[in-house]
Amino acid sequence: MLTRRHFLKSAAATAALAHPLSASIVRPFLQAAAKSGDTTSVKQLDNWNHYRDSLAGPWEAWHGDEIATWEKVTLPHCFNHYDACDPDTPYYRGQGWYRTSIPNTLPPNNGRVLLHFEGAGQTTTVWINSQLIGTHVGGYDEFVFDITDALKSAPIKGAIKQPDNTLALTVLTDNSRDLERSPSDLSDFSLYGGVYRKVHLVTVPAVSIKSVRVTPTVSIEDSKARIKIETELYDPLKKCCDQSATFIHVKNSSGKEVFSTIGPANFEFTLEHIELWSPSSPKLYTIEIDFEANHHDAPHTERFGLKHTEWVPHGPFKLNGERLLLNGTQRHMDHASFAAAQPEDLIREEFTLMKAMGVNFVRLAHYQQTKFVLDLCDELGILVWEESTWCREGIGDAQWQAQTKTAFTNLINQHYNHPSILIWGLGNEDDWPNEYPALNKEEIRKFMQEMHDLAHSLDPTRVTGFRRCDFASDIPDVYSPSIWAGWYSGLYTEYQKSLETWRAKVPHLIHIEWGADSHARRHAEDPYAHIPHIATGQGTAETGLAYRDAGGPPRISRDGDWSETYACDLFDWHLKTQETLDWFTGSAQWIFKDFTTPLRAENPVPRINQKGVLERDLTQKESYFVFQSYWTDANSAPMVRIYGHTWPVRWGKSNEPRTVRVYSNCPSAELFLNGKSLGIKKRNSQDFPCAGLRWETPFVSGKNHLKVVATSSTGKTVTEEIDFTYQTAPWSKPMQLKLAQTSLTATTNTVETTLHDASGNLCLDSRIPVRFSLAGPGILHDNLGTSSGSRLVQLYNGRAQITYTHANGPNTIAVTAEGITTASLTLT
Repeated sequence: MLTRRHFLKSAAATAALAHPLSASIVRPFLQAAAKSGDTTSVKQLDNWNHYRDSLAGPWEAWHGDEIATWEKVTLPHCFNHYDACDPDTPYYRGQGWYRTSIPNTLPPNNGRVLLHFEGAGQTTTVWINSQLIGTHVGGYDEFVFDITDALKSAPIKGAIKQPDNTLALTVLTDNSRDLERSPSDLSDFSLYGGVYRKVHLVTVPAVSIKSVRVTPTVSIEDSKARIKIETELYDPLKKCCDQSATFIHVKNSSGKEVFSTIGPANFEFTLEHIELWSPSSPKLYTIEIDFEANHHDAPHTERFGLKHTEWVPHGPFKLNGERLLLNGTQRHMDHASFAAAQPEDLIREEFTLMKAMGVNFVRLAHYQQTKFVLDLCDELGILVWEESTWCREGIGDAQWQAQTKTAFTNLINQHYNHPSILIWGLGNEDDWPNEYPALNKEEIRKFMQEMHDLAHSLDPTRVTGFRRCDFASDIPDVYSPSIWAGWYSGLYTEYQKSLETWRAKVPHLIHIEWGADSHARRHAEDPYAHIPHIATGQGTAETGLAYRDAGGPPRISRDGDWSETYACDLFDWHLKTQETLDWFTGSAQWIFKDFTTPLRAENPVPRINQKGVLERDLTQKESYFVFQSYWTDANSAPMVRIYGHTWPVRWGKSNEPRTVRVYSNCPSAELFLNGKSLGIKKRNSQDFPCAGLRWETPFVSGKNHLKVVATSSTGKTVTEEIDFTYQTAPWSKPMQLKLAQTSLTATTNTVETTLHDASGNLCLDSRIPVRFSLAGPGILHDNLGTSSGSRLVQLYNGRAQITYTHANGPNTIAVTAEGITTASLTLT
């Protein structure tokens, strides 16, 4: 049996014992199994037990049920799925154990059995019975262990008894703080734990293709491409011989064979009359490679695309010879109720929404994401900046540097063939205050240069990028400074000046990260009313610890109202500016979807970065439609949006003009209030805000109805309607909370709290935090990281909602706020 000391010593030494394989070795088998449904060679491991706490080793995992309470789980599974945004307690950092049984079956003809992890966080140690298989350090790259020899010896060495023909598979995942592992614990996102991506058992022949690299060189002038194929074999028993042949078949996007040959494993060939890959036409080729040697057959399939890129010095980006403005956003692997274990159907829905918003570029922050994500980008036509895990941590020792470089190497090798990849990101914000062990500029420059050289040695065809490390801006091929005009410093009207200043400093400028936090469902009649004087002319960078909600000079991120209204104006200004700059390469707005972070416990939704245009559960905020109005084509997909779908009560004096905002990609729109036309407006992107589609009009006290009809240049029309109440009664000091049921389903109740003054008037500008609690057999839907899914949340316009699953018997829901009388409601 392993003692705790032996366990810790063996885990520390595992890096020298284990040699994880390239993940590409399993891909053709995974693809074939997914297509045919055959589980002969591929078995997805789903039947797991999980325990979140510390154990002394695998023996305790199987014999210590009296000290550990296990739960049944299905992978992918993140053990921070509930606590990542708990408003009261920071998320768990420590050990998480998983156990299952695997068949003790060896393949015929000297075949190999591989254990494939698509990713697990953050350090993973694996045993079969009591035999240590290996440890993988890093939470985001794929890794594969050859467990064939362990299957042979485990029945002899194993001290953990299992049913006949099965063996105990034990997996320890650990997201404890670790100075030797990147990303840094200072990072502004959660370092999740668990087996939060899929795990497979894959049987492969004695000789397999370990990896295939497809490197196209595209000539757009004569519509040709030279394709270089590099193949590496996996032959641990040295069964291969010199008498081998490689059978090649290449098919275009329609499935038509356009090239075939028999030749050596490494070769080059030319394709003519090529189909180019682009965001508007993401054409994909398929290459089928079948390696035969000494009666061993090793098939392999890869997809690739053909594109030509050019970064004009101090000018625009060109794809396939034409200027392409990169209209981008960014993404973390994070979702309500799932954290890092977001199911593939929700990932697909997220990227479909991204594409529908008009996105042609995404930065995957700040680590390697799943192959499924890259496959979606290939298929949808979304160019990708994918990034190393070097984030906010200066330079560590030799062990840290080796781990960071290994993870970056795996990232490039595992995603090399994806045509969507445009930029390899070397890191992020490595000029951060309080870096460990110190902010040593020369050491940071040295390591960044090494990462840059590493990227080019692994992939000479793509550029490198870096965001925010001005003293090393000369090292990456493409650089983004920190520009947060109108949020962390300055005003958004200073945006163009900031871009032009940086354009002169670096040869290839891109703008990565910009935007504003917005508390979903919070709106403002005047989003500028309470903003203090903001210093201008001093730059627009995020400096120091400007993300904090206190201290430092006045800034809108600290002093603004965090309304969707202000965020829409900020986005609107940036977008209207970007489309006028013919030299501009493009940008990526931060971020597509809200996500968890341990650094922002005081936010309106605690521990949530709220800069998304979607909430953490994919609910669209109003700003989503601002982007859609700029980035999509009215003739193919006309759209219109009246601002305020989650603004049920507007306010002002009687007969006071109020602004109606409309966002549309159509050239004209007509607005109707309570059935009466308020006239037609023409869209002009430079007529800020709303590209001219805004109306000033008084509302009637009480109920109002708005309708808009937008018309494309081809005569297509799209219509939208909303209802709201207009409150003219002013409010005084908040005095009382009320609770009311707003919806009821077969399984859930949704309730809303509202804040009132002594006369019962709604306090529509209130932002005080309220806390929900539930007594009874029901289950509160909290810790979702959304405006209606947190038990502690700031009010949005004097209201807040939450849902609970009801059960037999009464449930009493209560809401409290400091200095306000508690309200409660009992529902059966």
